[in-house]
Amino acid sequence: MMTEAAGVWGASPSARYEALAAPFRPIFARIRDGAVQREIERTLPYEPIRWLKEARFGALRVPAEHGGPGATWQETTALLIELAEADSNLPQALRGHFGFVDNVLYQPDSAWRRAWIQRFLDGATVGNAFTERSEAKAGTFAARVTPNGSGWVLNGEKFYSTGSLLADYLDVVAVRGEDEFVTAIVPADAAGVSQFDDWDGFGQKLTASGTSRFADVHLEPDAVQPADLRFKYQTAYYQLSHLITLTGIGRAAANDVAKLVRERNRTYSHANGRISREDPQVLQVVGQVHSLAYAAVAVALKVADAVQRVYEAAAAGDAEAEARLNIEAEIESSQGQIVIAKLVLEATTILFNALGASSLAQGKALDRYWRNARTVATHNPLIYKERVVGDYAVNRTEPPFLWLPGAA
Repeated sequence: MMTEAAGVWGASPSARYEALAAPFRPIFARIRDGAVQREIERTLPYEPIRWLKEARFGALRVPAEHGGPGATWQETTALLIELAEADSNLPQALRGHFGFVDNVLYQPDSAWRRAWIQRFLDGATVGNAFTERSEAKAGTFAARVTPNGSGWVLNGEKFYSTGSLLADYLDVVAVRGEDEFVTAIVPADAAGVSQFDDWDGFGQKLTASGTSRFADVHLEPDAVQPADLRFKYQTAYYQLSHLITLTGIGRAAANDVAKLVRERNRTYSHANGRISREDPQVLQVVGQVHSLAYAAVAVALKVADAVQRVYEAAAAGDAEAEARLNIEAEIESSQGQIVIAKLVLEATTILFNALGASSLAQGKALDRYWRNARTVATHNPLIYKERVVGDYAVNRTEPPFLWLPGAA
């Protein structure tokens, strides 16, 4: 899995995984080769997204009976971790896409569902436009959908529109009527849609997570659906997506520190070896970083198991099992966030203990690992996740499945 050390990350998640991954690995390598330059120049990854679209990476989850590879969530997670290892901006930019794919797969058979599956097979991608930082109160949205003849009109403004500048369609959450939450699927080039690359966070700078504005955007009747029809395990999936990104960051950091120590010729007069790769204390740091990243991989794949179980229960039409497994998946994804965030933040901090001052050169951009990890780990605050897990463990209180930040 994109590493010079065979087997260090453990066994593949399935017998067919290597064959499934093989066509994408040359693309991942090309993406990795340009990652530092894109980071330094702040170049959005339009070209890498195009490579992935041409390879139909976004159709991974499309079932075999519809012409896709039908990747399980364990396989999809492992592939997205490899992509995050190449460039952590990309799986986050595709977070809304894979969520929308599963939302489509979750729906009963219809012309709408079949049309979207074909779009995925043709390479179309979907970004999200959920969160607002306007005057919307916590628990609701200011964006609104109103009737217009036989269709609808969308007005509003979103921020953290992850991946939307790179996508063909936008998955927008809004309010219809008094308080009904709906989702609106909007072509990115529709009249009245404006997007801005104004995300100014210090990490994950290239996820295209800026502002999306919608001014009297006309929507066809079937482009608006009640939000309560969406796939029930979406919160567990969206959290798993962040765990994937964090895990890939950890693996990339582990690979980089090993490579830099292997190639390093400078040393210190008081070092424990002639060169760094023979210094037991330096090797200990490399071992720590690798082990932290290894543990993150294991936890992320465990959460993927939970998401796959919910998906299978939903596909089988077992509503009782789906509800029970969705609660479990939400708790597992919360526990995963609590642990993986700490593992990767530690790994991306201590890696510098194995290197000299030259590792601080901006051209190496090693600081991006901590900045990116800190940025992803700040989503969905850890303190609330810890409380949710504790409340479930002690009181069997069901976790919340809808998180809507806003003004108090």
